[in-house]
Amino acid sequence: MAKEQKLRKGLENGFGEEEDGVVTEIRGDILESILCHVPLIHLLSASHVSKSWNHAVYSSLRHFNKPKPWLIVHSQSSRPPYPTTALAYDPRSNLWLRLTQTKPLEDVSTLRSSNSALLYMLSLSKFSFSFDPLHLTWNHVDPPLVWRIDPIVALVGRHVVVAGGACDFEDDPLSVEIYNLDSRRWSTCESMPAILKDSAASTWLSVAADTKQLFAMDQVSGITYSFDPDSKIWSGPFDLRQDQNIYFSVIGIFGDSMIMVGLIGTSENVKDVKVWELKGESLELRLEIGVMPAELVKKLKGEQASLNSVRISLMGEFLYIYNPGEPEELAVCEIDGKGVCRWRSLKNAAASDRSKVADRMVLTCAEVGLADLGKAVGSGKGSFSVVDNGNFQQF
Repeated sequence: MAKEQKLRKGLENGFGEEEDGVVTEIRGDILESILCHVPLIHLLSASHVSKSWNHAVYSSLRHFNKPKPWLIVHSQSSRPPYPTTALAYDPRSNLWLRLTQTKPLEDVSTLRSSNSALLYMLSLSKFSFSFDPLHLTWNHVDPPLVWRIDPIVALVGRHVVVAGGACDFEDDPLSVEIYNLDSRRWSTCESMPAILKDSAASTWLSVAADTKQLFAMDQVSGITYSFDPDSKIWSGPFDLRQDQNIYFSVIGIFGDSMIMVGLIGTSENVKDVKVWELKGESLELRLEIGVMPAELVKKLKGEQASLNSVRISLMGEFLYIYNPGEPEELAVCEIDGKGVCRWRSLKNAAASDRSKVADRMVLTCAEVGLADLGKAVGSGKGSFSVVDNGNFQQF
């Protein structure tokens, strides 16, 4: 309590310097330029000091140091009752935060995501999914009619598409069902293309979705199809690969276009990891926008003899690439407005606990603003702790 009062007093004094008992208050542009260096999580308290401070906080976020998409790493224990934890990385502040959900999920099944902001869990009795930025609100509905163990799942506009992954011989392994968020009902539609029969599962398909359609790409062959939930029709195939030396690739949505990350060479001898931007109705316009530096490729490979696959998570201008077998190191690609990549490495703070318990790790990205933090804290649904050299400091 004393610490909180001291912090409050400092904020009220404008972080001014005290000389001969007189406090010099900092205001205007100087205050805004100072606030641009303050972590987003701390700006939440600063925004409630006064009206002038609230204005300074939001003005600083608009003009000096805008919020950047967060990377959220969700870890699920392999032991009953399968608790989940979440660590979030804020690139604006270069901080890792622990996100604690005050009301844990009940009847937990395997936590999954399809390279998007959507998290979901599927069991025989329930289909649960969440797409709010911090995943503090979950929807629980009846499961699809067809039982599936490894489907692709994506949010497309106001539809949640669940496709493939059926496990029983009597069920169509390519079946597709759509859950309408407005009517709250399931509907069946045209099955996935027959050519995807041997790869109709999230293990083999990379998925990307915008507000109008879903894209599913075979990670090995590169064969890609799109699906429109309004017309319930599949289109394709599309050939996204110009380089025949790509042995593995994944896709994701980047603004109004698509990103493809490809591994070139062989799994034992990775020559390059490249990033392309794909545009056009049939994604025929391809622009190479980045090549991962060799030292990052080496970190991505880790101690393994080969690099068989990668996974990605992206939002806004940030693309995170990681090796699911060695998730301790993340490759970060920041794409500027001209389509130029800036690369760096990021230590995965969530990977430090994996030696204790074998965890499942799922990554999502989200646009997180001050309003989202205020809603989480104000509603009592979530709280945040700053990770500092392996220690957690509560604020």
